[in-house]
Amino acid sequence: MSIVIFLIILLILVLVHESGHFFTAKKFGIRVDEFGFGFPPKLFGYRYRETEYTFNLLPLGGFVKIFGENPDNENTNGPDRERSFVNKPRWQQAIVLFAGVFANFVLAWLLFSIGFMSGLPTAVGSESQGYPVYDVHTVILSVMPNSPAETAGLKSGDKIVSLLTVLFPGEVDKEGISDINPETVKSFVISHKDHAIRIGYIRGKNSEIQYAELSPVVNVTGETPSIGISMDQIGIAKLPFLKAFKEGAYLTCYLTKGTLSGLYGLITMGLQGRGSLASITGPVGMVGIVNDAYKFGFVYLMSFAGLISVNLGIINLLPFPALDGGRLFFLLIEKIKGSRINPQVTNTANMIGFGILLLLMLVVTYNDVMKLF
Repeated sequence: MSIVIFLIILLILVLVHESGHFFTAKKFGIRVDEFGFGFPPKLFGYRYRETEYTFNLLPLGGFVKIFGENPDNENTNGPDRERSFVNKPRWQQAIVLFAGVFANFVLAWLLFSIGFMSGLPTAVGSESQGYPVYDVHTVILSVMPNSPAETAGLKSGDKIVSLLTVLFPGEVDKEGISDINPETVKSFVISHKDHAIRIGYIRGKNSEIQYAELSPVVNVTGETPSIGISMDQIGIAKLPFLKAFKEGAYLTCYLTKGTLSGLYGLITMGLQGRGSLASITGPVGMVGIVNDAYKFGFVYLMSFAGLISVNLGIINLLPFPALDGGRLFFLLIEKIKGSRINPQVTNTANMIGFGILLLLMLVVTYNDVMKLF
């Protein structure tokens, strides 16, 4: 089921991206030869006017084949050259290239806005003024690898509902802590340096309380006992129509800024030789994340799709050959030099870039698979 949901999300995100290219190209009178659902080999298709709409075997997104996007003699000098992408003004080419990224940001904004209207998980203290959150819980945000929490089976998204002291195996102190918040959880863990504790938690849509027994350990500084989690008080924020769209825009901008910062750090560390694939997740890893989001409810799934849409838009803006950002970078060079770049150079660069991206995807996928063992 998780694989099917992931493929549907991926298909929607990529098709929205490609639709941005498609409609702006049509608007500027550029010929679009094909709009593909999925990737070849082709299963079947139909033609409406000048564009063929194809349905392909690999359901991993989609593509548009724009006449003149990869310059050659036919689309540069042929009989239909006036409708060729490469012969249009550079500002029109730039809009067509950027439209896919723009569509991804708009989609993220819509998904987050719908989420706020439906009830979106929000940290206490960051809610909109006048619209308090409800159903507040102390939620685990992350679990450190090889920590007591991970060993005990705790996961991100688990809601902590009780804390008890384990007196001896099979017996716990019935008193425990009634006021559960990040500070009381932290204090309870610190005070149980030499004792095992039992954490009651709720996972996903299941209201049944589960329990994990674990013992705090002293962290790397050798001072404070911990169980290896970060947490926050999370509630549900439900906003009216206009306010939801405003907050959806703010959240989209916030996530865009955070994603850019993380991507910059990742690239910088890679150039310094300190990079690691451990923090990169590919399609296989995404399936697991989709499964977790699905367990927590449809709103979580929408939020995850919005986050991926932001990431897809940013990645496509990177000035790397074969990506929209790479093609925009070539347009900038042409604008500065006042003439076209040799088509053979751009086509070769895009082909090499596509090959590198494909190789990187294979490496990331292999790393995802190895994480499962």
